Amino acid sequence: MSENQAPSSGSGRLNTGVAHNARVWNYWIGGKDNYEVDQAVGDQVAGMFPVIRDVARADREFLGRAVRHLVEDRGVRQFLDIGTGLPTLDNTHEIAQRSAPDSRIVYVDNDPIVLAHARTLLTSTREGATDYIDADVHRPETIVERASATLDLDRPVAVMMLGILNFVLDTHKAQDIVRQVLSAVPSGSYLVLTHPTTDTDLGGEGNVEAMKFWNENATPPITARTRAEVTAFFDGLEFLEPGLVSCTRWHAATDSPSTVPQFGAVALKP
Repeated sequence: MSENQAPSSGSGRLNTGVAHNARVWNYWIGGKDNYEVDQAVGDQVAGMFPVIRDVARADREFLGRAVRHLVEDRGVRQFLDIGTGLPTLDNTHEIAQRSAPDSRIVYVDNDPIVLAHARTLLTSTREGATDYIDADVHRPETIVERASATLDLDRPVAVMMLGILNFVLDTHKAQDIVRQVLSAVPSGSYLVLTHPTTDTDLGGEGNVEAMKFWNENATPPITARTRAEVTAFFDGLEFLEPGLVSCTRWHAATDSPSTVPQFGAVALKP
């Protein structure tokens, strides 16, 4: 899609009176696309769980390391980024196309404020392509069908699910979503995933009260999962080293990275 082409149309669902995840996350990483209500809830959550700002930054940094590794070391040229969030510096297509200009990227989200900023996600290189789909993660069949207009689903695809399955509250449904999307891409594809946890070995116990406050004051509702529950999303796949770890520790840039209560992993579909 060229940068002058409009993204798929959405509805007038924008509600600026209730804090929304995409805008609060944007606030935590230092963005400008948020409102007072997002800042107030974001500050309250950060007061209860101070590491949340580190989680937000770490998740974004993980995305960069994962995309660069897949492009430069694994030869991936197609990405399906589900749960895009608001555009920021170094979006998936910018990272991928910097190393491989022919990379093709499809972004998926159903937040109207993300849709409003989607043109930022459509500035592809001439050799590659980008598209934005206004669709709900709960409808994986729709996502796959519409992504096939830009991606060649007979060739490997990196399916990006960063901080999105935590908004699918039913674990069995979340697992089914992953299975449906991965079943539509061929051998040699990858799943790239991050997910919050309450596991104490990653310092996640503080997530409990913070998420309770979030679910009472913001949208959409969120859940954390255990290591075993997150591992189950990768059933039938082969983890790349170092496996399922705090996202700060996946291909870490330093010998002793900090730990945040956010799992991160990349796995190959054999």
